[in-house]
Amino acid sequence: MPTDRLEGVLGRQNWRSITQTGFFLLFVLAPALNLLRFDLYETQLWFLGMRWSLGIDALARGEINAGDAAMQLVWRAFVPGIVMVMSFLALAYRYGRLYCGWLCPHFSMVEMLNSMLQRACGKLSLWDKSATPRAGQAANPRWWPLFGISCVLVGFVWAITLLTYLLPPAVIWGGLVHCSLTPNQLRFLGVATLLIGCELAFARHLFCRFGCAVGYFQSVAWMANPRAMVVSFARERARECKTCDAPIGSACDNVCPMRLKPRNIKRMMFSCVQCGQCMDACDTSQTAQQRRASLEWQIGADALRETLRQRAQALKEGD
Repeated sequence: MPTDRLEGVLGRQNWRSITQTGFFLLFVLAPALNLLRFDLYETQLWFLGMRWSLGIDALARGEINAGDAAMQLVWRAFVPGIVMVMSFLALAYRYGRLYCGWLCPHFSMVEMLNSMLQRACGKLSLWDKSATPRAGQAANPRWWPLFGISCVLVGFVWAITLLTYLLPPAVIWGGLVHCSLTPNQLRFLGVATLLIGCELAFARHLFCRFGCAVGYFQSVAWMANPRAMVVSFARERARECKTCDAPIGSACDNVCPMRLKPRNIKRMMFSCVQCGQCMDACDTSQTAQQRRASLEWQIGADALRETLRQRAQALKEGD
């Protein structure tokens, strides 16, 4: 399991921070480096620093016939697209929403805002029924302005980055610096900043769980594989969880950025992003009480046994 090999060097969450930061920078800089963008001015796709053509222009100029154009369309569009989608789903089939928890630029912002909101009011979401304050740290209302400003600022960064995927980055960033953006560009930035900022402030968890197609299809692929990587719970030691993070609940529940209950069965963990924070919190809490952690990753035959045990338990409860 790749994550196990990494965590022995820097720790699981440190490695996650590195991969998330690197991918966020890639997301922001990709248009400027021509790694991926579609230029509406030239109606030209750029990919890995090269102009990517589907052969349609050559057909219009009479340089190739319809058969050659069709073959170029297949090899330059359909085949790469299918390979990318299948590879992505194959990874999700085995490891779940690994992209969400370790790379996704949106989810890294979700976690950052979670931390700020928790400092402000003790909650990870405005819709949490009760607070889950950090150990030894009281809620401080002074964090509210920083939380609000961060939502707007992140929304603006996302808005201008998305615009550079469609228009030349030099034009957009230059127009921003010299205050020469067109009215349409300003309208796009204003509306996108407002929508993304509101989503981050009020519905970031809801979007990740129910609104993101990338996350949804990863979860569907993961649920279809009984051998996929899961967080398993040693249920014979469930009694120890009562003193895990008293009096504010269980450590794994309190730390989950998706507001899930990590000790639940797999079908109740549809939106799990495999971040491993629940296992780290469990390990820290149980180690402090001189006990071993109750949560761990399982994959392959071990994951299958866990899935079968869950199904048997569900059938027994149903009877």
